[in-house]
Amino acid sequence: MTRKGEVAHVVVGDYKHIWIPDLSSYRLGAGRLKGLRCIHTHLNGEPLSKEDVTDLVLLGLDLMVCVQVDTKGIPGTISFANILPKNSDGKRWIVNRVPDIGQLTVDFLEMIQSIEEELARNRPRRSLEEKESALLVGVTTGSRWQEEESLNELEELAVSDNIQVVGRVIQRIKKTDPRFLIRKGKLSEMVLECLQTGSNLLIFNSELTPAQVKSLTDFTELKIIDRSQLILDIFAKRAVTREGKIQVELAQLKYLLPRLATKNTAMSRLTGGIGGRGPGETKLEINRRRVRERISRLNLELKEIKRQRSERRRLRNVRGLPVISIVGYTNAGKSTLLNALTHSHVGVRNRLFETLDPSSRRLRFPREREAIITDTVGFIRNLPESLMEAFAATLEELHDADLLLHVVDATSSRLEEQIKTVEEILVHLDLKQIPVLLVLNKTDLLAPEEIRPLPKKTGGIAISALHPPSLSGLVERIEGLTWPHSSILKT
Repeated sequence: MTRKGEVAHVVVGDYKHIWIPDLSSYRLGAGRLKGLRCIHTHLNGEPLSKEDVTDLVLLGLDLMVCVQVDTKGIPGTISFANILPKNSDGKRWIVNRVPDIGQLTVDFLEMIQSIEEELARNRPRRSLEEKESALLVGVTTGSRWQEEESLNELEELAVSDNIQVVGRVIQRIKKTDPRFLIRKGKLSEMVLECLQTGSNLLIFNSELTPAQVKSLTDFTELKIIDRSQLILDIFAKRAVTREGKIQVELAQLKYLLPRLATKNTAMSRLTGGIGGRGPGETKLEINRRRVRERISRLNLELKEIKRQRSERRRLRNVRGLPVISIVGYTNAGKSTLLNALTHSHVGVRNRLFETLDPSSRRLRFPREREAIITDTVGFIRNLPESLMEAFAATLEELHDADLLLHVVDATSSRLEEQIKTVEEILVHLDLKQIPVLLVLNKTDLLAPEEIRPLPKKTGGIAISALHPPSLSGLVERIEGLTWPHSSILKT
């Protein structure tokens, strides 16, 4: 029933269940309910069930009403539930009962309007940039603290993508649900929190299958993306050059291709905005044939870019200049180090994946020697395979390097994990034969007693890219490893 008192649907079920029809045409707005009330009967005197309350929350209904009916068909006790705005008691909904319809004196229209006003007041204020707000979701079969750390990184990714994080949910389970990944009870709690905070986006820390995305979207009527799609969205924002845009679009299309099997609400919700933008992007409801044609064209363009890169490398090799490539976890300070070593002005910001397109500069050594030093895209744990494939032309540059500078954020609580992640990616790229020099950056943020054990513990050299005097030892090490047969004393 609508707020105007019109009957929207008549549903016939059995004594245990009713099957609510598709209500997607009644859209939820930010801070708004659906404008529908579900009124149904119970035959055995039972109160509103858990399933009733779950439907109330997941569907965003104004009310869930249960009328007790006796064996003669006479209506009796009436129970009604409505959700509550965010409150200090943490109550998510309230259930009220009256003995009969004669004692039902509540002005429901006024009550629902009051709830919606409160929901609107509790919504986070939008900035001028109109940030989207999201709830982060972690599902794990392992330890909770590890998932907490992983969600910290997911939050950094979300902030880098200009998303306002309104909260996080972690559920530890023995076995993942193949349909929803997470239990329905927890899912209903998340939907209610999104409604209370005005958020319309759930970001899962796990990679979701196409079927899970569809099930979750249909079930919650929220926009659903996973960690891989969030990373792809960041790359879409950062791409500047034609090459970068081609690589990002190719990665997005490869990721989304299996999710384009049917036209459904999951795809329509991803059209535009977080998780659905990109240079040269196509509509996500496009059929598979046209997507494959687009992928083929992009692959041809990348093939030409690969040929041009090969030619540039050939000319560089003719000049006989050594090549040094900077690699490392995202936001470790690679571009800042490039600027400090070469007195350049490559753009830097303290956020994940700031640098997408590689930059090459000349590095001069004190003994009048020169080398080419190149900054590359940052790595991250579980880097989407589609990105690895799309950026193959860029990452091929690493195979011509005479030395890899593995830059690490020495202040990170996940220092060893990040080092291991980068090392695994280098092995995956078949780069283990190239010498690697570990560089412990950002030591200006550490106390002296914290810095001293790091070189011995990790085998790296401690520096601060913001303080050029600390780089003299690094330059000597680079020169000694680049020209190993010279008379330079290696430190």
